Amino acid sequence: MNRILIKGRIINKIQGFYYVDDGTKEYECRLRGVLKRKDKKDNCVVGDYVEITEDNFIMNVFERKNIINRPLVANIDYLVIQFAAKDPEIELDRLNNLILNSIYHKISPIVVINKIDLLSDEEKNDLKEKLSYLEKINIPLFFVSTIKNENIDAVKNIIKGKTTAFGGPSGVGKSSILNIIQNKKELLVGETSKRLKAGKHTTRDSNLIALSEGGYVIDTPGFSSLELPPIEDAQELVSLFEEFTFDDGYCKFLDCHHINEPGCIIKEKVAEGKISKIRYDFYKKVYEKLKNERWNRYEKY
Repeated sequence: MNRILIKGRIINKIQGFYYVDDGTKEYECRLRGVLKRKDKKDNCVVGDYVEITEDNFIMNVFERKNIINRPLVANIDYLVIQFAAKDPEIELDRLNNLILNSIYHKISPIVVINKIDLLSDEEKNDLKEKLSYLEKINIPLFFVSTIKNENIDAVKNIIKGKTTAFGGPSGVGKSSILNIIQNKKELLVGETSKRLKAGKHTTRDSNLIALSEGGYVIDTPGFSSLELPPIEDAQELVSLFEEFTFDDGYCKFLDCHHINEPGCIIKEKVAEGKISKIRYDFYKKVYEKLKNERWNRYEKY
C-alpha cells in the first residue's frame, strides 16, 4: 500500500521536534530513516520544504535554494539589512559586509534606514547621497520611521509572500519594525508558550513567523555577524560585486584582481565615478583580509 505523504514547511524546531506547516495545519514531527541517521545539524532545518507521513515523521527534504549557518535556516528570499540614520551612526563597512554575505548566500538584500525622524532635511539629503550607490547595484533602499510608522508599508509590500530575515547592529529598531510588520506578535508568542507546555522543549532554534499578508519573517537575533563568508579565491570575490561587470571593456590581464595591476578597467571606472569608491575601497579591504588570513594557506589568490 502506498504511503500518503504530506508536503509542508518547517517553521520551528525545538529540541528534536520539528513543527511543519502545510498551509492549513501544523504538525509536530520527528525525523525518520536516513535523515535521522545522518547525525548532522543541517540535515533538516527551519525553512526546509519537506514531506511528512500521516503519523508525523519527516521522510524527505526538498532541494534548498540556500542555507545559512547563523542562524541555521534555509530557503530565504530576502535579507533586510537595517541601520539607524542616527544613534548609532551607520557603519558603511558593516553594511557592505552584510550585503556581501547576503549575495554570497544567494539572498536578495534590502537596506532599511530607521529613525529618519531624527534627521533634518539637509541631513536626509546628505544620507541619501551617501547611500546612492545602492541603486546602481539594484539594492532597494527604504528610509523609515517606526516612531511615526513612516514608509513601513513599502517594506511590507516588497516582502509580501516571501521569507525574510532581518540583520543589522543592535539599537536600530529591528524589534520595533518586526512588531509593526507582523501584526500578530502577541498571539504568536502566546501560541508558542502553550506549545512549550511549561518547560517542555525549552531550547528553540530559529522560528518562521507567518505574516497576515503572506510570507514569513524569521524570529531570530542572527545574521548580524561581522564575519566574512567562506570565499575561496579572488575570482569568487570579484563575482560577488555586480558592478565589476562591464560590456565596454576588459582588464589588460584576464586574472586581474583589480588591486595594483596596470590596465585595470575597474580602477578606471572608479576614477570615472561609474563604480562607487565606497564599494571599491570595501572590496580592497576584503581582498587584503582574505588574502592574508585565508588564501595564503592555499596559494589560490
